[in-house]
Amino acid sequence: MSNNSSITQFLLLAFADTWELQLLHFGLFLGMYLAALLGNGLIITAIACDSRLHTPMYFFLLNLSLLDLGSISTTVPKSLANSLWGTRDISYTGCVAQLLFFFFFMSAEYFLLTVMSYDRYVAICK
Repeated sequence: MSNNSSITQFLLLAFADTWELQLLHFGLFLGMYLAALLGNGLIITAIACDSRLHTPMYFFLLNLSLLDLGSISTTVPKSLANSLWGTRDISYTGCVAQLLFFFFFMSAEYFLLTVMSYDRYVAICK
């Protein structure tokens, strides 16, 4: 007889066990998330609307803002939902999807930062 159990969910550790601290966690993370959304949204809007900002440096900043929005939107909403509703689980496929998206966004962000630094190096030295 073999063991045929499979993993369908992961249990996450909570930041706090008391309801008041979970609400504090929710409020702090929601504030930081909204600030990131607002800041990156303003950068994207300013670059998209002003034709004088359609230069390579601002193109890189626009893409960096988009990647930052993607990376922060990968993990924070699930954390907010878990702290608000008191749940501590995530499905296996949800965890894998979060990991893959977060890895993609962070890799693309590091690549873009490397390209931006090389662009500034060339602009200064040439």
